[in-house]
Amino acid sequence: MHLSPDEIIFWQDGFLKLNATIVFTWALMLVLVVGSLLVTRKLSRDLSRSRWQNLLEILVTGIEKQIAEVGLRDARTYLGFLGTLFLFVAAASLATIIPGYEPPTGSLSTTTALALCVLVAVPFFGIADQGLGGYLKSYMEPTVMMLPFNIISEVSRTLALAVRLFGNMMSGTMIIAILLTITPFLFPILMTALGLLTGMVQAYIFSILAAVYIAAATRTRKPKPATNP
Repeated sequence: MHLSPDEIIFWQDGFLKLNATIVFTWALMLVLVVGSLLVTRKLSRDLSRSRWQNLLEILVTGIEKQIAEVGLRDARTYLGFLGTLFLFVAAASLATIIPGYEPPTGSLSTTTALALCVLVAVPFFGIADQGLGGYLKSYMEPTVMMLPFNIISEVSRTLALAVRLFGNMMSGTMIIAILLTITPFLFPILMTALGLLTGMVQAYIFSILAAVYIAAATRTRKPKPATNP
């Protein structure tokens, strides 16, 4: 049993390594990109739609609705980023039904990379929403003395985001592996279903937390009060 896909080395030359994390991450991205191209190549606007298009519309509208419920204005602005985060983490978990596959989200390097994407996206959307000056001013609220604490909070919550996903995915994989070792003929299907459910929940939590962080960065500007004519 491997604690992380980083431990599975396919090729190594000195300090250069090609491990399971890299292989399965790029394979997963390739599947998502090719799948997206195939599903969206013949979209229809009338009532005669394919099953794949119906599934795609349900998925997209569902993600968009969740983003809106977090409180983000114009949910479609953030749909591409947050939807991609959710689909990647969810697909990484769903692909565990393939024999020999190791989810890349079981590696701390992958979860850290995803969290760094969130760390970059928060100021990006914040600056786009309220300008550079307005966004930087939010770090000095309510007083300028809070500047270092707000910066530390920004970095620490990103680190927590990475460690939370890594810990939950790794612990879930270990528990399922142990139970399957103890009872290999009784609960394999049940344990696999439990692992898939856990992965989907983690994908939802990760994307929702990212949406909450972006919402906090884009809602600091207070609307001007309406003036009576």
